[in-house]
Amino acid sequence: MKTYRIMIGIALVATGLAGCKTNETDQSRVIGTPGLPSAKTTLDGKQLPPPVDDHFGGTIERNAIDSTPYWPPTVVAPKGKDAPNVLLIITDDAGYGVSSTFGGVIPTPALDRVANNGLRYTHFHSTAVCSPTRASLITGRNHHRMGTGAIPELSTGYPGYNCLMTKDKASVARILKGHGYVTSWFGKNHNTPDIQISKIGPYDQWPLGLGFDYFYGFMGGDTSQWQPGNLVRNTTYIHPYENEPGWNLVTAMADDAIDYMRTVDALSPDQPFFLYYAPGATHAPHHPTPEWIEKISKMELFNDGWHELRKTIFANQKKLGVIPQDAKLTPWPKDLIKEWDQVSEQEKKLFIKQANVFAAYVAYTDHEIGRVIQTVEDLGRLDNTLIIYITGDNGTSSEGGATGTPNEIASVQGLHLPVEAQMQYYDVWGSDQTYPHMSVGWTWAFGTPFSWTKMVCSHFGGTKQGTAISWPKVIKDKGGIRNQFHHVVDIAPTIMEATGVPLPEMIDGIAQDPMDGVSMLYTFDEQNADAPSTHKTQYFEMIGDHAIYHDGWILSTKVMRPPWDNSGKNYGDPSTWPWELYDLSKDWTQYNDVSAQYPEKVTELEKLFWEEAEKNQVLPMDTTTFTRSLLPRPNLSAGRSVFNYSGEVTGTPNGNAPNVLASSFNLKAEVVVPEGGAEGMLVTHGGRFAGYGFYLLKGKPTFTYNLLGMQRFKWEGAAALAPGKHTLEFDFQYDGLGAATLQYGSPSGLGQGGAGILKVDGQVVATKKIDKTIPMLMQWCESFDVGADTGSPVSDKDYKCPFRFTGTLDQLTLTIDRPELSPEDIKKLQDAMHANPAED
Repeated sequence: MKTYRIMIGIALVATGLAGCKTNETDQSRVIGTPGLPSAKTTLDGKQLPPPVDDHFGGTIERNAIDSTPYWPPTVVAPKGKDAPNVLLIITDDAGYGVSSTFGGVIPTPALDRVANNGLRYTHFHSTAVCSPTRASLITGRNHHRMGTGAIPELSTGYPGYNCLMTKDKASVARILKGHGYVTSWFGKNHNTPDIQISKIGPYDQWPLGLGFDYFYGFMGGDTSQWQPGNLVRNTTYIHPYENEPGWNLVTAMADDAIDYMRTVDALSPDQPFFLYYAPGATHAPHHPTPEWIEKISKMELFNDGWHELRKTIFANQKKLGVIPQDAKLTPWPKDLIKEWDQVSEQEKKLFIKQANVFAAYVAYTDHEIGRVIQTVEDLGRLDNTLIIYITGDNGTSSEGGATGTPNEIASVQGLHLPVEAQMQYYDVWGSDQTYPHMSVGWTWAFGTPFSWTKMVCSHFGGTKQGTAISWPKVIKDKGGIRNQFHHVVDIAPTIMEATGVPLPEMIDGIAQDPMDGVSMLYTFDEQNADAPSTHKTQYFEMIGDHAIYHDGWILSTKVMRPPWDNSGKNYGDPSTWPWELYDLSKDWTQYNDVSAQYPEKVTELEKLFWEEAEKNQVLPMDTTTFTRSLLPRPNLSAGRSVFNYSGEVTGTPNGNAPNVLASSFNLKAEVVVPEGGAEGMLVTHGGRFAGYGFYLLKGKPTFTYNLLGMQRFKWEGAAALAPGKHTLEFDFQYDGLGAATLQYGSPSGLGQGGAGILKVDGQVVATKKIDKTIPMLMQWCESFDVGADTGSPVSDKDYKCPFRFTGTLDQLTLTIDRPELSPEDIKKLQDAMHANPAED
């Protein structure tokens, strides 16, 4: 054996393979001894994967003893051992005034740590809504070019809005992976279209299909942090919370990320990582642990109301230097939101509780992020890790409406509980018994000093995100402030310049579109602290609201739709909405509209907006919100009216589930009850906050309809089923004309009542008529399950999950009375959504 090793070494030297070698065809560089298993290579990156190199540097004779082996080198990052790690963090639904780092009263020590060890960015922007922001963030392209002009649930059949992210715009993760990085994604994924989100894929627009080696997170816009029914590891739905009281995704996600980083470091200590960390916080539901609620409540941060909160944040921001000293606090919208002294004592008590729970959620999440950052340091990698921490993918959310809600699924459908009714949830606010959101008064205050909120892209309350970046090895201006205009499209180019990785011309045989963003790396140099921004022009558009930034000016439409209005009203043609003009060099907060003073600038920028809109697939603009969710779009149930299942089939996500809303439907179950009886779930869709379930409860056939947690209607047989075969049937006749028509005039056909009949072996055992049904949306973070319930129960009084059926389910058939729409019908439906102008 010793002789054999010597012979191999002599042969390698003799064939000229020792040392470094450059492949002249692709300019890659071999590091180490070519042919040995330890040899490495870098790539020029023009094409990923690189062209096939079938060169064999060894020799092949008739037997191995006379031959010389040769291993192709392993790809490593361009900077080799000096390649930086990248930790990209983005939270959800948090405006500029939320964090202590940018003047807020809520403690965010992890963000403070990044800022104090690096730089604060005061003029960094999102798209105003989550999915669009995230698509731009990980690809460096404008959101309409990525097809994400809106969230997937509101997608429409236009290139800028279909949410189909095409392969000519690869993610930064895919590019880094091709250069030897190990890539991972933790948390929210709201960038996969409905038709792909199921157990059968396809997975090309899941995180693993977008270039990530590992994924632990949830599919969709939000989820319960206590029982996330849409939680996934890689491509498998998991339920680690079952039989685990106190389990919370905020901590579980940090634990998983920490374990993953430690594993990477143990197995491949020289390999750089790209870790994308995107918690669901602080999007509703606001689900911190009781300990954090208690901790924040004792601080009494919100007892004096939202006006005093704004004053405090505004003063803090000037002290920190994250707004100019001459900045003005934008006025309070008295015509839309009550003054604090107009709020009743009961309302104040409830609203303060809402704010405490939200703040606890912020602080809790930042604490867990801090654990992730600390792990980077514990592994000895902090000095050469580029950490980008963005607070919010848009401004703070106003989806709770004027009074907040214990159930966001109800509020976004225009259903709001009066404060008196909400008080019954006071003691459990933030627990798994609520899906809560705070009052819009707090939302507005957390956007201080700007106006408006999430969903508004024309004003900075919806787009300005406090951002901190550190890279100790490179950034020496610790605690510095940068005021250059930048946007989420700039993050991918920044990462690529930092890592020395170019944008490939081809990836997987597909020519790549250029990125729209520019690198922010120039701002890392203290000499460029006050350099002009290299991002000169940026359009904005969201749900009709639109604006154009150009070289220190922003032309913004007047906000015509309060972002918490999801009624489906038409606010007119957005191309005719009035313009407002702001000179940001003198007016940091968009306080003074100077459009009347500079009409020529308005004309110039308006022309530029329409040019950018044409170039970036912004047209046609659509002002509808959640009513748009009723439009047909590709999914696994499209065009079907009959669905058949047998045995246990769980985990069909909401977007692919058979949709019974605004329709008549029939459920028929063929079951076998064993000796001793049976119980358990036959079929369910939704959960604790909206949905239905058809099950055996102590042997009795039961159908429960959960109307957004406000009422539960139950049909129940009088007797337990005897052993043997049975046919169970629930038939529901809907009173309205249905989602297929929306009466072609308004959404008034939604949420109508109907009559239900429960049958056992052909005999009627229960009948009931109900006045209302769920209008538009089931509980979106829960799935459609047959034979078990994998999320939260539709009735906590009746059962606990997973409530598997203990008999045999031979056949379950769901028949929905909803005709497939023709293209002409769809056009009528779209026209109907825009039919009624909004009242003043």
